[in-house]
Amino acid sequence: MAEEITQPQSITDLRPKMRLQGTVKETQLYGAVVDIGLEYDGVVHISQLSSERVNRVTDVVQSGNSVTAWVTKVDPAKGRIGLTMIEPPKVDWRELAEGRVYTGTVTRIEPYGVFVDIGAERAGLLHVREMSTGYVRHPSELVQIGEEVEVRILKLNRRKRRIDLTMMGIEAEPEDEPDEGPTKTAMEFALERAQARRQEPTRRHAKHQPPDLSEREDILARTLEQHSKR
Repeated sequence: MAEEITQPQSITDLRPKMRLQGTVKETQLYGAVVDIGLEYDGVVHISQLSSERVNRVTDVVQSGNSVTAWVTKVDPAKGRIGLTMIEPPKVDWRELAEGRVYTGTVTRIEPYGVFVDIGAERAGLLHVREMSTGYVRHPSELVQIGEEVEVRILKLNRRKRRIDLTMMGIEAEPEDEPDEGPTKTAMEFALERAQARRQEPTRRHAKHQPPDLSEREDILARTLEQHSKR
């Protein structure tokens, strides 16, 4: 779901990654000046006009064009606002850390593993051996393209911009269990188990237990009942 466009009232309201709507005021060799409705204009450097290489600013935008841009840098003291027309990733490289868990989407499947988009600059590699503790012949046995999976960052190489992922070692958060009152004694547990077994269908006992064992359980249940009434 796309983030809603926010229209700030002042340069002090701007934050990195904030999405804005503006109008190209003028184009220069270095980039485009964009009117974003504030006391200062924003500047989109030529390298930030597109994810593809741009030779001339006018190949992408013209004066008067309405554009969507994101804030990259803000300097209120100098009145400088840096913008980009390339949608920034949801997760910056500086925010990534080994051990962190993300919910991502499978974008590509290869014999050696799958690529998972966790919102970073590029997808992470989930190697086939990191998908399960058991043997996996092919990643498609476990996941499909477009499927959401929970992964943990196994290794991070910032220089090579590489993210290695794993589906193992992800511990589920413990759920809050309702208060069941005072803890039952060992005798009470034994009594309940004996009563439950005595109430099971006769055919189940006949299939899994010898008759003499069932009789002993009945005797134990009656004994415990009498003992608990004392």
